[in-house]
Amino acid sequence: VAQLAAARRLSRRGVLVRTPRTLEALGRMDTVCFDKTGTLTENKLRLSRVAGPDGTVRRAGDPESADAVRTAARACPRLNGDGARPTHATDEAILDAAGDDPGWTQEEGLPFETSRGYAAAVGRERGTGPAVLVVKGAPETVLPACAGLPAGTTEVAQRLARDGLRIIAVARRTLAKGEKAADVLEQPPVRLEFTGLLALADVARETSPALVRGLREAGVRPVVLTGDHPQTARAIAVDLGWPEDAVVVTGDELAAADRTARSRMLRDADVVARVAPEQKLQVVESLRDAGRVVGMVGDGANDAAAIRAADIGVGISARGSAAARNAADLVVTGDDLLVLVEAVREGRALWHSVADAIAILIGGNAGEVGFGILGTVLGGAAPLSTRQMLLVNLFTDLFPAMAVAVTKTGDAEQEAADAGAPLGTAVLGEPLIRQIRHRALTTALGATAAWLLGRFTPGTERRSTTMALCAVVGTQLAQTLADRRDSRLVQVTSLGSAAALVVLVQTPGASRLFGCTPLGPVAWTCVAAAITLALAGQRALPGIEDAVMKYWPK
Repeated sequence: VAQLAAARRLSRRGVLVRTPRTLEALGRMDTVCFDKTGTLTENKLRLSRVAGPDGTVRRAGDPESADAVRTAARACPRLNGDGARPTHATDEAILDAAGDDPGWTQEEGLPFETSRGYAAAVGRERGTGPAVLVVKGAPETVLPACAGLPAGTTEVAQRLARDGLRIIAVARRTLAKGEKAADVLEQPPVRLEFTGLLALADVARETSPALVRGLREAGVRPVVLTGDHPQTARAIAVDLGWPEDAVVVTGDELAAADRTARSRMLRDADVVARVAPEQKLQVVESLRDAGRVVGMVGDGANDAAAIRAADIGVGISARGSAAARNAADLVVTGDDLLVLVEAVREGRALWHSVADAIAILIGGNAGEVGFGILGTVLGGAAPLSTRQMLLVNLFTDLFPAMAVAVTKTGDAEQEAADAGAPLGTAVLGEPLIRQIRHRALTTALGATAAWLLGRFTPGTERRSTTMALCAVVGTQLAQTLADRRDSRLVQVTSLGSAAALVVLVQTPGASRLFGCTPLGPVAWTCVAAAITLALAGQRALPGIEDAVMKYWPK
């Protein structure tokens, strides 16, 4: 019931919970992985700068950079005037910057693959010139294949990468007579002529810094997964809210490590750069092996396996693929991922709500048992009958406890404590035991005080048991109200239960049915005094416990 209530609240904020039990894991989540492109960024790349063979960096659109841009565009996977738009954001940005190129006829093309690190094509100028191989790709792949690489080219690429730009190296080579296009593309490129470096910018979403900051403040470690160069990835991560000393791990390092070493490397990682799509699953599995409760946020089809393997998989409905949505436990129906911070809070509030409901049930029943034992010892018989105990459970365990379970807590101090400790320890450990203990002692104190006041004031034994019944219920309802005073639902159910008890006790026929008797002003005053005494004792319990533990033998 608590999970369904939390899922309903999240649905109002644009988060569809496909499996409500996921909210329990969401409350324990301490690491969340983001596929960077299209999730933290707009996935709308634009050409920002171009560095020529002489190392001069020029703005996009400068006539002197046109050759490098045109060469890169010719390496994109397109065929001779085909109007279809490319599916890769990098290719789209380059083609937009290059414009039309009617003089180029592409004969063979090799699309980009992460494992290969470059895209290539063979074509001819005006359809009659010599065949030319054009290559674009990662600098660490393309630059070593260039003959006579100008000095300082690598440094220029690194400098641009530190500015958070995605760097594409461009090169070409005229094929010798007898070389076939298909054979050339099957082999790694060699003896290339360096043409230039293209620097593309991927614009961050406006809400991404707030999202990263909110997750970190909540004690959740965000990890960004990207295919960018490590320096580019670090620069972008810092812009998005990661610390300057963000730990960067590369896909090559993961590929060279065994499963144990991967878990060790990723335990404190903030950025995973040059990651291949298939490695995203390895990242999630390795983090889980390291003891993390992992969330995975992605929108692409290649994110689906990692989303499915994570403890909490998150898809994005507005711009995501069907594969990612179908694999997800949570689906963000809008375009603003900032709701994930609220989802984490909701998951943690679920734990607290259930813990509070458990404390009401166990603590209240323990107090009732304690009072029953004490009353039997002092009076020779159980002070409350079976039917009266059923009344207690009806008025304290049913509606008020249910209201607490389905109501979200909103304690800022509680959220701060959740961010600093494992949730199981912070909620279900000593805090829950202490809550149960305090509720049990308070309930027993209120019931015993009312029962004794009834026995030592003029009246029948039935009157004293009725006073004890009212105090047992009233003390528990008062504690519930004090703990959740801001919840309208808890107020209504608690006050409604109290009113129903008063009506039942004061109605002669119903009162007699449950072994009670209508109470007069003196009796009700004694009940109120007993409840007040119990609540005062509850406030004093922490100090008493501290004093006892101070002198308790270790």
